[in-house]
Amino acid sequence: MSVEIADAALAGGVARGDLAAFEMLVRRYSGRVYGLAFRVLGDRAEAEDVTQEVFATAWRRLDSLTEPAAVRTWLFRVAHRQCLGVLRRQRPDPVGELPDWGGTPIGVGPPAADPSAVAETVAAVAALRQALRVLPEAQRVAWLLAEVDGLSYAQIAAAVGVSEESVRGRLARARVRLAEVMKVWR
Repeated sequence: MSVEIADAALAGGVARGDLAAFEMLVRRYSGRVYGLAFRVLGDRAEAEDVTQEVFATAWRRLDSLTEPAAVRTWLFRVAHRQCLGVLRRQRPDPVGELPDWGGTPIGVGPPAADPSAVAETVAAVAALRQALRVLPEAQRVAWLLAEVDGLSYAQIAAAVGVSEESVRGRLARARVRLAEVMKVWR
């Protein structure tokens, strides 16, 4: 039987220099941090670099976290800042693609038997990717954190350093724009 260790306990352990706690924290969140970085940056190598830097920062600075239970949000905030730094330094086009885990488009179960249904789904996902590319960065990041990573308004606000009201506004504008672009796929 596996016992899940709370984030606060892991953060406390890391803050005290516990390597085992750090390894558990990395195992628990590296995939999600990488996923966020990849969706924002659109480049696997850059996303891997950001992920590595996020956890190096966690090792060095987790003792400064005032609310250890919020380690997940703190990691996303660090990742977001790292991604912004990469984007400022390297690229005018900050949009990454949504990853296709398991060979099927996001939101789709097992591959459909009907080739036309598969083609339509692939085209819809491509249209969503393109729609995300044209969203302003703040709206895109808020939408990805909410819809893909499942963060609450409060968690997104903490991760990107704005108020919950700003997050609500960004998400509302992103959803309206995406709905307009994607209405042909309804």
